[in-house]
Amino acid sequence: MNSTMSRMRAILYATVMLALAGASACSSNHQNAPKGKVSIIPIPVSVTEKPDSFLLDKQTVLVATTPEDQQAAGLFNAWLKELTGYELTIADQGDQNAIVLHTGADSAAHAEGYRLQVAKDRIDINGNDGAGTFYGIQTLIQLLPVEKGNALWIPGADITDYPRFSYRGLHLDVGRHFFPVDFIKKYIDLLSMHKLNTFHWHLTEDQGWRIEIKKYPRLQEVASRRKESMVGHYNDQKFDGKPYGGYYTQEEVKDVVAYATERHVTVIPEIEMPGHSLAALAAYPYLGCTGGPYEVGTKWGVYDDIYCAGNDSVFLFLQDVLDEVMTLFPGKYIHIGGDEAPKTRWEKCPKCQRRMKEEGLKDEHALQSYFIQRMEKYLNSKGRNIIGWDEILEGGLAPNATVMSWRGIEGGIAAAKQKHDVIMTPGNYCYFDHYQSKSKNEPVAIGGFTPVSEVYSYEPVPEALSREEAPYIKGAQGNVWTEYMDNSSHVEYMVYPRATALAEVLWSPADKRNYDDFVERLKPHLHRLDMKKVNYAKHVFEINGVVESNGQGGVVVKLDSKLDGGKIFYTTDSSAPSVQSTPYTGPITVEKTETVRAAVFLDGKAYGNEYVQPFTYHKAMGKKVTLAEPPNASYNPGSPFALVNGIAGVKEYNDNQWLGYSGNNMEAVVDLDSVQDIHTVGLNTLNFKGPGIYPPKQIRFLVSDDGQHYKEVYSQRSFDKDGINQVRKALQQVRGRYVKVEAQHAGKIPAGAQGAGSPAWLFIDEIIIN
Repeated sequence: MNSTMSRMRAILYATVMLALAGASACSSNHQNAPKGKVSIIPIPVSVTEKPDSFLLDKQTVLVATTPEDQQAAGLFNAWLKELTGYELTIADQGDQNAIVLHTGADSAAHAEGYRLQVAKDRIDINGNDGAGTFYGIQTLIQLLPVEKGNALWIPGADITDYPRFSYRGLHLDVGRHFFPVDFIKKYIDLLSMHKLNTFHWHLTEDQGWRIEIKKYPRLQEVASRRKESMVGHYNDQKFDGKPYGGYYTQEEVKDVVAYATERHVTVIPEIEMPGHSLAALAAYPYLGCTGGPYEVGTKWGVYDDIYCAGNDSVFLFLQDVLDEVMTLFPGKYIHIGGDEAPKTRWEKCPKCQRRMKEEGLKDEHALQSYFIQRMEKYLNSKGRNIIGWDEILEGGLAPNATVMSWRGIEGGIAAAKQKHDVIMTPGNYCYFDHYQSKSKNEPVAIGGFTPVSEVYSYEPVPEALSREEAPYIKGAQGNVWTEYMDNSSHVEYMVYPRATALAEVLWSPADKRNYDDFVERLKPHLHRLDMKKVNYAKHVFEINGVVESNGQGGVVVKLDSKLDGGKIFYTTDSSAPSVQSTPYTGPITVEKTETVRAAVFLDGKAYGNEYVQPFTYHKAMGKKVTLAEPPNASYNPGSPFALVNGIAGVKEYNDNQWLGYSGNNMEAVVDLDSVQDIHTVGLNTLNFKGPGIYPPKQIRFLVSDDGQHYKEVYSQRSFDKDGINQVRKALQQVRGRYVKVEAQHAGKIPAGAQGAGSPAWLFIDEIIIN
């Protein structure tokens, strides 16, 4: 018996020791489990960090009682499986070691808001509505570590959060290039991950019709295909000779809309009218003013052939199309375009002119207003509202229309003052088809320069609006036009992380936003984009160079990099920088013609693209410049100093150096500080008629001793070179202190040219005085 007892004691002892060893090992594993950070994008309204952390492991339960909450829990599980290899059990109840989802019924609470509390033994997510609970889950995902592990520590926190704007959008043009359904779903995943709630799907274009309309099969058979596509930039006028096409079936559209709805993303379709309709005319020529023949567009840009406003069959066609579209998209809005509709055909069309006479319309702009209002009445009768680009303001705004302001902010201001809802999407902040780096290694883009920092600096509510008018600004949207993006990887490169910056602009309180803090939070966030296999751009961590006046007739270059541990080295003799070059310790003074080259190094290796900036020294460099009128907001470097900073703008106009004027003249006065000899005057101007940039009708240089009485010293009226035209003129026996430069814009774009009837752009840069 004693022997038996001894054996039992031994077995019991061994069992206890194994259990303790297992517990110790488990504890050790948990202690070594990766831990997340409170580093959230978009930054929440309120975050209080707590000392206790929550340990998530296989025993943790997800508590979700409604189908909507269970759906959100499932999305969390999908992310978790990537990190741990397992999913949590979704249960109806649980208290300890549980993540509890609850969607409240407080109708007075902030829409889409939530509260997230992470304690030692429990996580609570209380959504004000279903979207709020979903966004609480998105924030919880960002509290998870980015490293994989069997168990994960989630930092303690108490977060209260809700959006600043109700409309937080991202657009995608599938007319120029077509993208498969799988990518559209990934695009929507990324929207919802960043708490964006609207996907603007641009489905019809001159270059391709991308949605199945059963009543009009030739839209699929003819309008969805073009014989070839442009390659390179529009100005090159080269083509690949390869047929191109594609469209979404109605079943595919339903699938995408359902997928988006699960992620609290509203899909707004855009069916363009009356312009950007050449593909439809190719399929059904009777819809145009001339009757054709037409072919689906192969060039990018704007075409003169648009829907005939005098033909009743056009309206019947569009009503039929919209009837089918409305069965697929249950949302409140249908986007009808309304932009870039040349009036060239309407001006000569007997049907259009008869319509104008019958309706008492004073001009073709009023005819476009008639067209839009007629279609709006039809959509209103079906319980829907329209959104249109800001051209729908011309000739009179449709009664219930929402305006999408893209040509700067002026259209948004005008619409809000008329008490219409507005979505802001100005090009210089919200167009993600612009260049995002000045590097020569960038893929071809349409032009412009919109880095992440500029997107982040955007304030959607214009200062010109009163307190009563400001609420008409419902939000903003990033636009992705795909002329120069022919694959999904390129789209991702152009969109992220710029869309991440815009998401914070639209969600977070304005006083919470800080760019340096955003970049710090972006660093771990990029690992999440890696998990989603997003081909994002990395320019935000490259060198940023800022050129400023030194106040003494020269300029200084300030360099900065957000790369942790990176060190900047530079040269001024045009040689490539290395770790043996001059280390950057403060602003670099430029007092002669030279090139500053710099690179950031980490562990002895260069990171990202090099900073390269040539400077041309001249008498006006760094001097005071006064403008009679500011440039258009879309092409405004922020200061007239760009005219005298020693930097010549590049032909791609993606370097934030050109001053762009739309329909206005440019007048600038340079103060040289004293009366002195002037031997040379000059400036640079652009001639790129494709995107609507025309050389000036005339440039004049005038000189004055007192700033009051000016004498002309040179004028020029011919600028025939494509691209950059360098105006330079040697002078004899000219003295003065003030140099005035006047550039007269070309007027309206002529008939037959891209953008006919719109104001031509005037681009001016670098006033040269020696």
